[in-house]
Amino acid sequence: MYESYYGFAEKPFSLTPDPKFLYRSQSHANAFDLLQYAVRRREGFVVVTGDIGTGKTTLCRALLEQIDRTTFTALVLNPFLTEEDLLKRILQDFGAISRDEAESSRLAHVSKRERIDAIYDFLLSLIPIKASAVLIIDEAQNLPLPVLEQIRILSNLETDKEKLLQIILVGQLNLQTLLRSPELRQLDQRVSIRYELKPLDPEAVSAYVAHRLTIAGGHASVSFTPKALRQVHRWSGGIPRLINLICDRALLAGFSIRASRITPEIVAHAAGSLDVQRRSPRSLRWLAPQVSLFAAAALVLFSSSLAVGATAYLYQRFGAGVIAASKDSRVTPGARPGSVAPGAPLAPGSERRLPADAAFTILVSSHRIDGPATPADVAALTDWLEQSGLRVFHAEVDLGSRGRWQRVLAGAYTHPEMARRDVERLKMIAPRSDAHLVSAALATGVVGTVSRHPDVVGRHTGTEP
Repeated sequence: MYESYYGFAEKPFSLTPDPKFLYRSQSHANAFDLLQYAVRRREGFVVVTGDIGTGKTTLCRALLEQIDRTTFTALVLNPFLTEEDLLKRILQDFGAISRDEAESSRLAHVSKRERIDAIYDFLLSLIPIKASAVLIIDEAQNLPLPVLEQIRILSNLETDKEKLLQIILVGQLNLQTLLRSPELRQLDQRVSIRYELKPLDPEAVSAYVAHRLTIAGGHASVSFTPKALRQVHRWSGGIPRLINLICDRALLAGFSIRASRITPEIVAHAAGSLDVQRRSPRSLRWLAPQVSLFAAAALVLFSSSLAVGATAYLYQRFGAGVIAASKDSRVTPGARPGSVAPGAPLAPGSERRLPADAAFTILVSSHRIDGPATPADVAALTDWLEQSGLRVFHAEVDLGSRGRWQRVLAGAYTHPEMARRDVERLKMIAPRSDAHLVSAALATGVVGTVSRHPDVVGRHTGTEP
């Protein structure tokens, strides 16, 4: 979809473990060098661990591409095997038996002992030709204990001078805990090299994104701004798989508005549409509201829809303030499904009143009760704000000849300083939006009461007459 528009030869942020896209961060480069060293030196057992999505499988694929022709390899991607199936898969990958032989019923009657002997004979046959063999098992944290014990037995295949089989176990972080269990003590003692892959830091994320854009061939036609790349790091926590998901969706959003530069707003929108749980604790409070607050406000303030290829986004707009904000940010706020079904009314008693001790609040939206906005719209906005970590309140005010209005309020503050910081953060994502700080008395309809604090706006929202 966006590939041809930006001139990519292929998807730059595909989730498939293509080794040519491997970015050698300091952590990944160290792991790669250690694996190559272990293979050359015949170190026996090697264990590589890392969090989900850190690029372990891609690293394995890259290693296989770099191994020379004198090294025979077996790659096991499915850890849910029996001991017999594991031995058969190793024989097949080494070329000791053909695929047809592995699938025939003839091997069904071959005992485990005979299969181990066949592997041993194969490994011995490599000595005269100065060849070696490597077994790589991915997702090793899921290996059953009997299979792990079988792997330990395979590690005993050796001569007086060297190991005949190098074994590399690759898995998630809990693989280390598993290996340290009493049942696997003998296996754990055989591990000569251990390495843990680390997530990318902010600088490495920037280099990673540039690397993949360059490899895919469209780096000159689209770029991520420095602030956008910092957003990518905050949302992904430096996990390559999450970086790929967010950047892929950001490019799709950029294509939909014909943008050549991916901005922080586009990244935040992309992460929000994926429902990615942000990995950075320090920014947890405010990145989610930046994505969802104006997406939800857009749901209440205008109505239209936009479909981009096979991916459909529903955009409902009900107010000039948010339309202007979306133009400023160069990205259209997108709504994602909330917990309230379309058309579902607010539950009885769901009106939330501001606490009596609240002095200030943020007025997010205001609409006529007999206007186009439905109770389901208000419920959707409320749900979105609460998912973003904001306390939400409702207030109905009677403006006489101007009609009855319902206001959606975010936050209850006793001091304007914290409230003002919150409004400023909201203005960063949509500078011309109409969300603004008001006194609690004004927000709940006591029109004659206006705060004297200079930073508190004593007016109705622009959507009210």
